[in-house]
Amino acid sequence: MQLKNAEKDMPFLSSFQAWMLAIRPKTLPAGAVPVVLGSALAAADGRFRFFPALVALICALGIQVATNFINEIYDFRKGADTAERLGPTRTVAAGIINEKVMIQVSVALLSFVFLLGLYLVYTAGWPIFVVGILSLLFAWAYTGGPYPIAYSGLGDVFVFIFFGLVAVGGTYYVQGINLSLPVLIAAVAPGSFSVNILLVNNIRDIDTDRKVGKMTLPARIGGDWARRLYIVLTVVAYVVPSILWLNGYSPWGMLCLLSLPLAFKMIKVLYVSEGKELNDVLAGTGKLMTFHGLLFAGGLLIQ
Repeated sequence: MQLKNAEKDMPFLSSFQAWMLAIRPKTLPAGAVPVVLGSALAAADGRFRFFPALVALICALGIQVATNFINEIYDFRKGADTAERLGPTRTVAAGIINEKVMIQVSVALLSFVFLLGLYLVYTAGWPIFVVGILSLLFAWAYTGGPYPIAYSGLGDVFVFIFFGLVAVGGTYYVQGINLSLPVLIAAVAPGSFSVNILLVNNIRDIDTDRKVGKMTLPARIGGDWARRLYIVLTVVAYVVPSILWLNGYSPWGMLCLLSLPLAFKMIKVLYVSEGKELNDVLAGTGKLMTFHGLLFAGGLLIQ
């Protein structure tokens, strides 16, 4: 049924388009923005190094994409991606990309990230090796294994840790070979937006997730409380630059306030949207994270 629907809706879907669906470009800010911010902090402290920053960016995006691929595999196996699903088409469940091919590509991508990450280990030492292994393990354990994180309601916590604290802190560390509290405070901003992206995705899928036992945080606390959490995390993300300013970083980091109109719009639309309408909020939250992150990072570079 799913395959027939997919073929009907997308009869001329090319291989490139299929893989772009699987990559989920709208979620990629969660991988890129923390690295950009971590590099901006390193530059503000006079510790920026181009090649470690570039490799960190490639590895972060690689892990993000691999997580999306693995998510497709295990959600398909567990029956979470059904014809009732309101989000974008999942290529494995729809039969557009063969499960075996998706597994092979996922393994190849994670292997590439591991090998490339060895350069960062050579540059910054064993702490980065530990961080890298944990990040790769998270990419699999998020929806894989006997106790998938995404199905327990703890996915939001791990997303905050890995796409916030670990991504920003790790990026800074591979360049500065140390870490400070202000860097971790700065990491709270992209971590909060990353959780918001996940919240919107899971608010949309509450009904279908509950049917298959995928008890995400919104599935546990309900859509109303999940929306309130979205607001709280948005406020936290906008408070962070002022804390950095108080810790000696450039006040120009407050340029991120220019993205506030989009933040207000996303909150408003979130509260009046249901079902497939939330796909626009998901994309908009990714844009908000990007605008906020780029303005925040760019402002930190202005002395």
